[in-house]
Amino acid sequence: MLVLATLGAPERRRRLGQRKRRQAEPEPAPEPVSTGQATIIDVGDPLPDEAQARAWLAGAGEDELGQGLAVLNRALHAFRLVTADPYLHEVARDQALVARIGFGAGEQVAEGQWTEAHELVTVARRQRRAAVLQPQAHLAAILSGRHQALACEELALRARLDLDHSRDREAALQVLVALDATLAELALDPTADVLSERLSELRGRRDSTALAAQAALAGPIDQESLESIRFTLQRIESALRARAVANS
Repeated sequence: MLVLATLGAPERRRRLGQRKRRQAEPEPAPEPVSTGQATIIDVGDPLPDEAQARAWLAGAGEDELGQGLAVLNRALHAFRLVTADPYLHEVARDQALVARIGFGAGEQVAEGQWTEAHELVTVARRQRRAAVLQPQAHLAAILSGRHQALACEELALRARLDLDHSRDREAALQVLVALDATLAELALDPTADVLSERLSELRGRRDSTALAAQAALAGPIDQESLESIRFTLQRIESALRARAVANS
């Protein structure tokens, strides 16, 4: 069961069809913003008593949270489709302001409350200085016009999102488009000579990727096709990372 709520900011009402302007203060105070609360309740296998609930909670953690996020993201994806709103998107673990896991009874959990819970805190991983600075340098190069942002980079990201959220048919179709764009764009890129072996490998992946995409048009794809799609996307991503390094 998924329960959604909006917290925090007062509702701001406006009449449809009317747009007004008002004078802005030179140093305006921050506007209050609303926050969303999503509560995922597992009602499939109720815990028999509080003692067993506490035992379950003691061992619960990121895996259970990941399962809850999967439920939320499936709902967001469905809502995106039925509202035809391209700006709705899934949420990632690190986008959560607070993540809690716990147990409770009846209406208590439906209101986002619990008998007992604990907060899951992520620990930031220490990264090498070069790994931190490289994306920043690439961003600066794109924004300044020194490097060109490629269509295949965006297409690969979309394919990764579909694959990570088990939208296998969409991923198969998206990977084929990303592959064709990668082959076309990197062949004309200044780094083409450096990436020649990678481009040759990707050309060799084209037939199997096209077959998987063709199968996806007819219905669910088999495990072998899915693994082929996964591998092709990994090789596209690897080639794009190599391009970024060559341009740095």
